[in-house]
Amino acid sequence: MLYLTLIVCFVASILITPLIKKLAFVIGATDRPNYRKVHQSIMPRLGGLAIFISFMAGIFLLRPENSYSFAIMIGCLIIVITGFCDDLFELPAKYKLLGQLAAACSVVFLGDLQMVFINLPFGGQLQFGFFSIPFTILWIVGITNAINLIDGLDGLAAGVSSIALITISGMAMIQGNFYVVAVGSIVLASTLGFLFYNFHPASIFMGDTGALFLGFIISVLSLLGFKNVTFISFVIPVIILGVPISDTLFAIIRRIINKQPLSAPDKSHLHHCMLRMGYSHRQTVLLIYAIAAFFGLVAVIYSQARIGGALFLIGMMVIIIEIIAEKIGLMGKDHRPLLNIVRTLKISTAKDRS
Repeated sequence: MLYLTLIVCFVASILITPLIKKLAFVIGATDRPNYRKVHQSIMPRLGGLAIFISFMAGIFLLRPENSYSFAIMIGCLIIVITGFCDDLFELPAKYKLLGQLAAACSVVFLGDLQMVFINLPFGGQLQFGFFSIPFTILWIVGITNAINLIDGLDGLAAGVSSIALITISGMAMIQGNFYVVAVGSIVLASTLGFLFYNFHPASIFMGDTGALFLGFIISVLSLLGFKNVTFISFVIPVIILGVPISDTLFAIIRRIINKQPLSAPDKSHLHHCMLRMGYSHRQTVLLIYAIAAFFGLVAVIYSQARIGGALFLIGMMVIIIEIIAEKIGLMGKDHRPLLNIVRTLKISTAKDRS
């Protein structure tokens, strides 16, 4: 039944997207070019609605059961309404945040989904206690916004989200978590159907309707798959979502360095930097897909590693991410602390030899 449902979701997304495209033009849910945008013409930006409708069709057909199902569906509805209103009216940031908080709170309070503790690698537990609720809400809102921030090129957010969904669903299958497998696969099939129209050159954008929905459902599925487990497993969703999380973290660092508001838009995200390096639109998207797939592979390897190997892998990944970020200018052209240290060491070594 699952395979049939996935086919239905994929085909439904392909058939519904052109209709949503017409609707977007009729109601004025379009994206106009500006100095921050890469596209040069007016584009419909309600495509996420096609993903959501296909997703709901799959949920209705398969009816995966879980104690969190009702709360998750309420949260999905709230986040999609928030995204739809933003695509139509361009909501102020504070109203978008309120919608995201409402969606997150519906899962936390209606579904009682919380990350209560993690088992530490060398024994004992880290109990979140009162902070389990704000921590869980912060995770959901943070990942939701992270996916939204990378939605800057044709097919980028849809592709990166699909890779994350494949990894999450695959690891849930190994763990025997059918609910996460089912919901993740349904979202994946619906997203891939939309990607048929969204990959470069795109004829429609997913808009905030799609980006917020994908970010929300991915954040919730990652919590369902890896909550209340070991420190090793706790880090797995962070690795899986390495591309949007690292891009968001460096955006925050960049704005702090430049003394800008955290909500201030700019053109220094990962995809912007790669475009400035000379990569084409399609090459940039495919390279970021490859990076996201690499993170997914590392997550799988990490899940099978022992504590020492896992901690070593984390350390190496942090160093690699930092070097890449400094190389391409994610924190700004002049902020390269690690590379400057390496350069200083090289100079010192060369002087000692001479």
